[in-house]
Amino acid sequence: MRHTVITAARHYIKDSIMQTFKFACLLLCGWLLHGPVFAQDYPQRAIKLVVPFPAGGGVDAVARAVAERLSAELQQPVLVDNRAGAGGALGASVVAKSAGDGYTLLFANNGQAALPHLQKIDWDAVKDFKPVSSVATYAMLILVNGQSPYKTVAELVAAAKSQPGKLAYGSSGPGGPLHLGMEMFKSAAGIDIFHVPYKGNAPMNVALLSGEIPIAMDTLAISLPHLKAGKYKALALAVTSTKRLSLIPEVPTLAEAGLPGFDYEGWQGIFVPASTPTAVVAQLNAALVKVLAQPALRQRLIDLGYEPKSSSAADLGATLAKDLAAYRKVITDAKIKVD
Repeated sequence: MRHTVITAARHYIKDSIMQTFKFACLLLCGWLLHGPVFAQDYPQRAIKLVVPFPAGGGVDAVARAVAERLSAELQQPVLVDNRAGAGGALGASVVAKSAGDGYTLLFANNGQAALPHLQKIDWDAVKDFKPVSSVATYAMLILVNGQSPYKTVAELVAAAKSQPGKLAYGSSGPGGPLHLGMEMFKSAAGIDIFHVPYKGNAPMNVALLSGEIPIAMDTLAISLPHLKAGKYKALALAVTSTKRLSLIPEVPTLAEAGLPGFDYEGWQGIFVPASTPTAVVAQLNAALVKVLAQPALRQRLIDLGYEPKSSSAADLGATLAKDLAAYRKVITDAKIKVD
C-alpha cells in the first residue's frame, strides 16, 4: 500500500513538473515572438499619431492624408496630435516616453537625424524608437528671384567664386533641412556664400521674392505655387534629388546641372517607442505599405509635392542611420549651432 502511494506521488510530481515546464516553454516562446497574441488583437481602440510640427504645414498635411487611409485599413481611428516645439524634439520626446503598445506613433522627418547634433534632447534617435515604414520623400529646389541675373547653376557658381563671401542665401532657420541642404550645395560646388536665417519658410520666401536675398532652397511643396505663378523660378530649374520630379519633369537635377553625384532628399516616416512588440510593428508596416500603394493617396501626396514611398522597417532604420552620420559631418564642418 505504502509503495503504491509513493509511486503515485512520484508520478503526480513528475506530471506536475512536465506541465509546468511546458507552460514555461509556451510563455518563453510568446515572449521571444514579442507577443503574437497581442498582435492578433491589435488594434482595439484609437491610435494617436504624433506630428512634432504645427498644424497646417507640409508635414501635417501628409500625416493627415495618411492617417485617414490608415484609419480605414486598421478599422480604428488614427488621430493626429500636433506637438510642435524645439524643431520637432518635443513631439519625439512624447512618443519616446509613451507605452510601447502600438497606440502612439511618431510621424517624423529627416530632421530626426539632425536634432541630436544640434541641441540637447532627452531621447536617442536609435535606441528609443523602432522604425515602421517610410511614407514619402521630397526633393528641394535651388531658387532665385525671377529678376535674378543668374539663370543657371554654372552662372551662380561662377559669380560666387568671383566674389567669395559676398552672396547670401536664406533658410527657414538654423540647422533645418534647408540650411543643411544649402551647406551641402556650397561644399559640392566649392563656393563661399553666407547664411541668412529666417523664422520659417514664409518670411524666407518674402525675402526672396522681394530681392532681399538672392538665393534660397525650399521644398517643391512650398515652391510650386510660386513657380506656377511665375513669381520666381528654380535656379537653372534644378532639383536636389537624383531623379527629376514628376510634377516638373522638365527640371534637371543638380547632378545634371554640373554637380555630379549630388543627392539630397528629405523623408518622412513613422516610428514607435522602442518597447513596441515586433509583431505589432510588422502589422503597422503591412498596413502602411498597403495604403501607400492606393492610387488616390499616392496622387494626393504627389499633388502636395511629395513622392510616396513605403519601405521595410529595416530600410527606414538604415536611412536614419545614414543621415545621422551625414548630418553630423555637415553640422560639424559648417559649425552650425542652434541658440
